Amino acid sequence: MANKLKSAAEVVQSIPSGTHIALGGFAIARNLIAVVHELIRQQKGDLTLSQGVVGLETDLLVGAGLVGHLIMGGGSLDRFGPAHCVNRARETKSLRYEDYTSLSICFRYLAGALGLSYMPIKVLFASEILERLEAGPGASDVKRSTCPFTGEEYVLLRALTPDVSFVHVQIADRDGNCQINGARWANEEQAKAARRLIVVTEQIVPTEFIQRSPERTIIPGHRVEAVIHQPYGALPTCVHGCYDYDADHLRLYVEHAKEPERFKKYLENFVFSCRDHWEYLEKLGGLPRIEELRADPISGY
Repeated sequence: MANKLKSAAEVVQSIPSGTHIALGGFAIARNLIAVVHELIRQQKGDLTLSQGVVGLETDLLVGAGLVGHLIMGGGSLDRFGPAHCVNRARETKSLRYEDYTSLSICFRYLAGALGLSYMPIKVLFASEILERLEAGPGASDVKRSTCPFTGEEYVLLRALTPDVSFVHVQIADRDGNCQINGARWANEEQAKAARRLIVVTEQIVPTEFIQRSPERTIIPGHRVEAVIHQPYGALPTCVHGCYDYDADHLRLYVEHAKEPERFKKYLENFVFSCRDHWEYLEKLGGLPRIEELRADPISGY
């Protein structure tokens, strides 16, 4: 079997500009920071980005000017405030964006995962989001329809099939069989809807460990193209059972993200001047800081 273990740099080299990328993080949890930094270093631009709930990873890519089309179901930096770069890009109309609910994004991924061209739902009838989609750039992706059996009204959502999906997990084997502890959000649907699937894992374990609890294998290895083994790959965001978020660095990030010129300085200091994620971790404080953030084995945080 081919070796699926790759570095973030190797994987990103294979992704052309203009790609539709799906990210599996949520606000400030399990963000694909190592991958996003590499996308910025390699300047992969004109990206279409889809995500159920956007957070730090998306804010970084949008702030770096690499996103041309954003498909999102809301988002923020949780207790640290709004995603300033995303909000600024929307206000200045420097990118095309479509607003959904996080549930309807999940249904679009589910349609893609099932090999269907669309998914019928009802929940958007209760929201003005539907009218905004119909009047905006999402008009070609939503249609009202009547059930031929009951006459009930439905909204048809076009399937969302990313070119590449990235999901950060706690545990994986070398073949890509993965376990996700804690909340999963739309990760399973997003992963199975994509044409290419890359997982970033905190820990590589023997396949025998995965086989002890087969019901916990959320993403099976046969769907995975590559495995990036990157401990602490989501810092400064948190990973349940592994480490908490770095509140000091998130506050620093927010202060820089409020202004475009200061954001450029943040990128220069924490992305472009780092060869890889290990150098970035050193700038966050290295091993002493990591030890402070390491999760309690009982509570998971």
